[in-house]
Amino acid sequence: MDVKAIVKLTVNGQDYRVDVEPRRTLVDAIRRDCGLTGTHIGCEHGVCGACTVIVDGDPVRACLMFAVQAEGKDIRTVEGLTADNELHPVQKAFMEHHGLQCGFCTPGFLMLAVAVLERDPDIGDDALIDILSSNLCRCTGYQNIVRAVRMAAADMRERSRCRDVPENKF
Repeated sequence: MDVKAIVKLTVNGQDYRVDVEPRRTLVDAIRRDCGLTGTHIGCEHGVCGACTVIVDGDPVRACLMFAVQAEGKDIRTVEGLTADNELHPVQKAFMEHHGLQCGFCTPGFLMLAVAVLERDPDIGDDALIDILSSNLCRCTGYQNIVRAVRMAAADMRERSRCRDVPENKF
């Protein structure tokens, strides 16, 4: 007998009502039940980071979390980074600074970088390199990924400063 749970997942601001076995991982629910295939499945052991999503502001390995644990939480996937047909600064930086090659690890790196930069846009180089080393990439050698995240951080800081400056009311 298959035991199923009806779970409401909020992914990228949209609610999904999914009928899952309690053992179904969040990454499987996102891909199979929500139809959002940008989050990749890699090692299924939490080692590679390809399945990284943002849950309530924190980067999470979606292969290590059950879908039932994510009920009531705000989940962001790579599909949710683009707003009003404009790429997120991290996505732009990865393109402009060649932070990807085959692209398999890219969604996980994007989500990890966004979560980190939203929390601390002034993160230092040593801390940034340490955090980014938690995800695996077999193609790039990491230098361009680090460069892209640094450039995105600078862009995000500049955008933040521009929003903080009051408009001239003449």
